[in-house]
Amino acid sequence: MGPDSAPGPAVPWRKVLWERQSFPDNYVDQRFLEELRRNEGIRQYRYWAVVREAGFVGQQLSCVAIFITLWLYMEQGLLPPETLLWTSLVCALLGYGLYQVLMPQVESGCEPRTRLADLQSASIFLSFTFGFSPVLKTLTESVSTDTVYTMSALMLLAHLVSFPYARPSPPGSLSLNAALFASVCLASRLPGALHTFAMLSCALLVFALWPCLLQRVRETAPRQFTGVCVGMCIGGVGGLGFQWPGGAVLLALALGSVTLLCPLLLVLLQRHKNNIHGPWDEAEIHEDLSRLLQ
Repeated sequence: MGPDSAPGPAVPWRKVLWERQSFPDNYVDQRFLEELRRNEGIRQYRYWAVVREAGFVGQQLSCVAIFITLWLYMEQGLLPPETLLWTSLVCALLGYGLYQVLMPQVESGCEPRTRLADLQSASIFLSFTFGFSPVLKTLTESVSTDTVYTMSALMLLAHLVSFPYARPSPPGSLSLNAALFASVCLASRLPGALHTFAMLSCALLVFALWPCLLQRVRETAPRQFTGVCVGMCIGGVGGLGFQWPGGAVLLALALGSVTLLCPLLLVLLQRHKNNIHGPWDEAEIHEDLSRLLQ
C-alpha cells in the first residue's frame, strides 16, 4: 500500500470514519508509513545459549539409544536381568537423593510430597509390574516380530516428537505412554518374565524419572546440566556402537544436527526476520477492565 498518486484536493484528508470525505476508501497519505515498526519485541538468540537448550533434545535421543542398547544386550543374553535390576535400583536411589538435595525451599502453605508417599508409589508400581510380567511376556505372542519392532520404533518416535522439552517435569502423558508402550512391546520379546520386569523397571527409570531429575539440574545447576547432556550423548553413541556401529554413526549425525547445526541455522536465519507493525494492526486494549467484570 502506498499514497494515492492523484493530486490531492483542497480539503486535507483526515483519518476518521465518521466524516464523509471526497477520497476513496483505500486512500492513505504520505504519513501512512511513518508509524511503521519492524521486528518489535523480537528476542535475540545467542548461539551457545541455543546449543545448551538443544542439549535436552540431544540427551533424550541418547536416552532412547541407551534403552535400545540395554534391550539388545538382554535379548542376546549378554546382560543378566538381575544385573540390570540392581543397577537400576542403585541409580534410582542415587538419583532420588540428588533430587532431594536440589529441591528448592517450599513456599508457605504448600505441603511437599513426603518420602513415604514416594516409597508407596514405587512399591505399588514394582509390585504390579512384577505380578503382571508373565502376562506382559506373552502379550504379543500372536503378533509377528516385524510388527512388534515396527510398533516399537513408531512409539519411540512419537515419544521423541511429543516430549515436552521446555518443561519435562513431569513428562507429558502422550510421550510417556508411547515410551512405555514401546517398552512393553520390546520386553515381550525377551527370554523370560524376569527379563520383562527388569526391562520395564529400566524404562520407568529412563523415560519417567530421569527427565524430572534432569529438569531439576537444569534449573539449579546450569553448568552441570551441560556436562550431563554431553555425557549422555557420548554414552548413547558409545553404547550403541558396540552393538550397531552403523546406528551409532546415524545417532552421532543426528546429535550433531540437532545440537550444533540447527541452532546455527536459527541464529543465521534470525537476521532475515522481518515482522512489520503499523497502523493496520488490530487495536489492542491495554486498560485494565477487570473492575467492570466485578
